[in-house]
Amino acid sequence: MKILGLLRHAKSDWDDTSQRDFDRGLNARGRKGARLIGKHIRAHGIAWDKLIASPAVRVKLTLEAALPEMSPEFDQKLYLASYDTIIETIEAHAESGAEEADAILISGHNPGLQDVLLELVAPGKENALFKEAVVKFPTAAYAVLECDIEHWSQLKRYCAEMVHFARPRDLDPELGPEN
Repeated sequence: MKILGLLRHAKSDWDDTSQRDFDRGLNARGRKGARLIGKHIRAHGIAWDKLIASPAVRVKLTLEAALPEMSPEFDQKLYLASYDTIIETIEAHAESGAEEADAILISGHNPGLQDVLLELVAPGKENALFKEAVVKFPTAAYAVLECDIEHWSQLKRYCAEMVHFARPRDLDPELGPEN
């Protein structure tokens, strides 16, 4: 059994429209949401062996606010990555043999992260958490999948079950959708 975590970057700042997408930071709601989801991730209690992340500024700032004690491995391929690229990146960073990671947390962007859920969760294991996450995987959302595999090289469609899902609005109603 392998554990895969998915963490979407927090709400980004759109105030400076001249800024490249890659360079956008976080707005005030994003900073608050990142801190809150980070506290939740730590309380959830999974010991992540690796954190692999997009190097986009909004992802870096999310991780600095949420999980400052972790040392991410940044991979350019995760910037706006598709499902296939995310899976390839996991396999590339997972190590092998005695060094193989058991629990990997990926931090990046949609729609790729949501596509990972859609592709990995088996139809017979689509629970209430999954249904919430596929309706919308919002900024700073955190999901955990249990993957019925022995090695990351076996990661494929329908090998997982979603066992946890949290959004900042679940932790603080003030961070719910803006009207």
